[in-house]
Amino acid sequence: IASIHERIARQRKDFLHQESRRITNSWDAVVVEDLNLRAMAKTLNLGKSVADLGFGMLREFLAYKLKECGKHLVVIDRWFPSTKRCSRCGSVKEEIGLSERVYSCDQCGFQADRDHNAAINIRDEGRRMFLHAG
Repeated sequence: IASIHERIARQRKDFLHQESRRITNSWDAVVVEDLNLRAMAKTLNLGKSVADLGFGMLREFLAYKLKECGKHLVVIDRWFPSTKRCSRCGSVKEEIGLSERVYSCDQCGFQADRDHNAAINIRDEGRRMFLHAG
């Protein structure tokens, strides 16, 4: 059983190396959200499955590979309201439930997939931070 676990861990690590290399070769700057994965695993009752995905390892691989190539990793603060903010008008909702898979803005009427809306907000905040840093 231990050798099977070791083999799976090596496969995951190899995949993360390949994916981080592909991303590094494709982009000059990469924006990620600083997620508290431990709290997420406890809150969402996902337990070990969140840890098994290797998000932390992917971020580490991206950081050193981007740095080696003279490229940039921009990390968005975990408290930035990427999910609650409308990517079109910028208004922020007070609450949005996990079951709400479509983001609907009360101000401008914009509707989009919740994750797509958050990705746009993360990208835009990363651009702002990158340009502000000089």
